[in-house]
Amino acid sequence: MLRSRISLLSGEDRLLLTMYLEKGSSFRQLARLAGVADAVVARRIYKLIRRLADGQYIICLRNRSRLTEAELTIAKDRFLAGLPIEEIAQKHELTHYRVRKTLEHIQQIVLTAYGSNSK
Repeated sequence: MLRSRISLLSGEDRLLLTMYLEKGSSFRQLARLAGVADAVVARRIYKLIRRLADGQYIICLRNRSRLTEAELTIAKDRFLAGLPIEEIAQKHELTHYRVRKTLEHIQQIVLTAYGSNSK
């Protein structure tokens, strides 16, 4: 499942997880390449795996007809990249309030989808 979801990531995150999962690189090897401590790489990989396994962004993709392109982009920034509201607002030139309201709407869709999956 994780290997198929790696394609959802971009940049360094995709490369890091690909090297870890598909190439079998160790935290130490990855840390040496990146010039950071082993623990930094380990934390980053565990966060990425948790976000991919969580599936909130996958639910957004499955319900894309209920979301605008902008909402889908905000969902990706939040659920995959783990960006805080402030960074998302700056990145998309939106107000903090608009991003928060958009995330509330997205979260409602995710919760509805979780509820319908349990029936």
